[in-house]
Amino acid sequence: MAMKPKLSFWQIWNLSFGFLGVQAGFALQNANVSRILSNYGADLHHLSFFWLVAPIMGLIIQPWVGAASDRTWTRMGRRKPFIFGGAIAASIGMFFMPNSQIAIAILPPVVFGAMMLALMDASFNVTFQPFRSLVADMTPDEQTNTGYSVQTLLINLGAVIGSFLPFVLTNVLGVGNTAPEGHVPPSVIWSFYIGGSILLVSVLWTVFTTKEYSPEEFKQYNQSDDTVVETEKKSFWQTLTSMPGIMGKLAIVQFFSWFALFAMWVYTTPAVAQHIWGTAIGDSSSPEYNEAANWVGVLFGLYSVFAAIFAIFLDKIANRLGRVKTYSISLLLGALGYLSMYIFTGQYALIFSMIGVGIAWAAILAMPYAILARSLPADRMGVYMGIFNITVVVPQIVSGLLLGTILKFVFYEKAIFMIVLAGISMLLASASAILFVKEKKA
Repeated sequence: MAMKPKLSFWQIWNLSFGFLGVQAGFALQNANVSRILSNYGADLHHLSFFWLVAPIMGLIIQPWVGAASDRTWTRMGRRKPFIFGGAIAASIGMFFMPNSQIAIAILPPVVFGAMMLALMDASFNVTFQPFRSLVADMTPDEQTNTGYSVQTLLINLGAVIGSFLPFVLTNVLGVGNTAPEGHVPPSVIWSFYIGGSILLVSVLWTVFTTKEYSPEEFKQYNQSDDTVVETEKKSFWQTLTSMPGIMGKLAIVQFFSWFALFAMWVYTTPAVAQHIWGTAIGDSSSPEYNEAANWVGVLFGLYSVFAAIFAIFLDKIANRLGRVKTYSISLLLGALGYLSMYIFTGQYALIFSMIGVGIAWAAILAMPYAILARSLPADRMGVYMGIFNITVVVPQIVSGLLLGTILKFVFYEKAIFMIVLAGISMLLASASAILFVKEKKA
C-alpha cells in the first residue's frame, strides 16, 4: 500500500474552505432561529420542539449521505457532488427563512418558517458529513490533526461572520433592528441574504480548487481491490454492528457535550434577555429583547473567535498531551464557561464565559474525528462518519423533548438555569472522555 502524499498548507485549507460558508449559515441559524420563530408567534416552551428538526434531519440524512458518498465516483469527485448540492439547497432555505410572510395566504408564518428550517438543516447535513470525510480521505495520518484543526479554524471563522452579521448591520450600517409583530427585523433578513451568498461562494472555492483521488489512486493509498470489493458488499446493518468500539465510547462523551450545546443554542437568547436585560418571560418583541438577541449573536461570534484562535494551537497541544486528554480538558473549560454565565450580571462579563465555551467547541469539532480517523477503515470512512453523527443528533433529540418541560416545571421559566444545566452536562462529558476513551496509537 502506497503512502498518501503530504499536502501543502493551502491544499489543506482549500479542502475545508467551503465549510466556512456552511458554518456562517449554520451560525446565523443557531443565533437567530429562536428569535425568528418567536417573531412569528412560537411559544417559548415550544421552541425546543422546533429545534428538533435539526437532529432529526441529521439522523436521517448523514448516514445515508455517508454511505452514498463512499460509493460515488464522478468526474466532479467522490464527496464534492454532495457538498455542492447541499450548499445550493441550504442557500435557498436561507433566502426564504426570514420571509415567511410571503406564504401567509397559504400557511401560518411559523409553519412556513419551520419548513424552511427543515430545508436548511437537511441541506447543512448533506454538506457536513462529506466535508468531514474529505479531510480523512485526502490527508496522510501525520497530517490528520492538522487537517481537522484547519477545518475547525475555518468553521469558526465562518461562525464569526454569521454570528456578527445582524449586530454589524444594525450598529455599523444602521439597518433596522425592529419589525412589526409577525415580521422579522431587516437586519436579520439581510444577514440571511449575505450568509447564503457567502455559503455558495466558499463552497464553489472548494469544488474548483480541490481534486479528489480517483478510484485507482484511492485503492493504491488505502487497500487492495479485493478488500474494497468485500467491504462494499456489507449492508448498512452489518456496518453498524461491526463498527469499532471506540465509536461507542465516544458516543457517551458526545451525548453530554451535544446535550449542552443544544440547550445553549435554544435558550441563550431568552436567558440573556431575562438575566441581563430583565425582560419579562415570553417577551420577544420589545427593543430590550431585540437588543439582547443581537448581543447573543455577538457572544456566539466571540466563542467562535476564541475557538478559531484555540484551533491554531490545537494541533500542537494534541500532539503533546494526546487527543483524549486535550479533549477532556477543553470540555471542562467549556463547562466552567456555561456555569459562569449564571454568576455574571453584566453583558460584557459574558465575554469571559465565551472563552471556555469556544475552547470546548473547537475540541468538539476536531478531536472526536481525529480520534476516529485512526480507527476507521478508509473505504468505509463516509458511512462510519455518517453513523457517528447519530451520537450528535440523539442527545439533541433528547434535549428537544425534555428541555421545554424542564424549563416550565423545574426552573419555572427562568431560562438562565438551562445554561446551568448545560454546564453540568459538559462536566459529565469531560469526565466521560477521561474514563472511557482510549486513544489508538499511530
